Amino acid sequence: MEGAGSDRVTPAARFGIIAAIMALIADQASKLWLLFVFDIGHRGAAKVTPFFDLVLAWNTGISYGWFQTDSPAGATILLAIKAVAVILLAIWMARSHTRMATIGLGLIIGGAIGNAIDRFAYGAVVDFALFHVQFAGKTYSWYVFNLADVAIVAGVIALLYDSFLGTPAAKAP
Repeated sequence: MEGAGSDRVTPAARFGIIAAIMALIADQASKLWLLFVFDIGHRGAAKVTPFFDLVLAWNTGISYGWFQTDSPAGATILLAIKAVAVILLAIWMARSHTRMATIGLGLIIGGAIGNAIDRFAYGAVVDFALFHVQFAGKTYSWYVFNLADVAIVAGVIALLYDSFLGTPAAKAP
């Protein structure tokens, strides 16, 4: 029985769901490979290029290591905040009418879930990508991050693009 109250997924939301699933799978697959196949914990950092290394960093905080916490209560609070954020983003995604915004929200949701899985499974988020540059005898490094972080940043960029440069949504009569 299909009607106004049915729980159908909108065509736009499908793109967001696919983006979320793809981000989540890529994130978790990369972390599992690094931890259990490449065994970065025992092998140590690996230089990939002159400006990129694979390293192992356990992030007990949120983005870029902010609000570090080693306590179980702090980890539980961060998980609860993340769960609420994912629910709110999913509601926004379900109501979104543009493909770009929906994909952006899906990327953010997939990345957030990927990092939440780490926090639940390991007590911290697995970060592993390190970009750096040497200049005038000093090494300058970016934050260590993972593919979930990349998905979140790409999702925010997609939302900003859609907000400022995307096609304006049709106004309801």
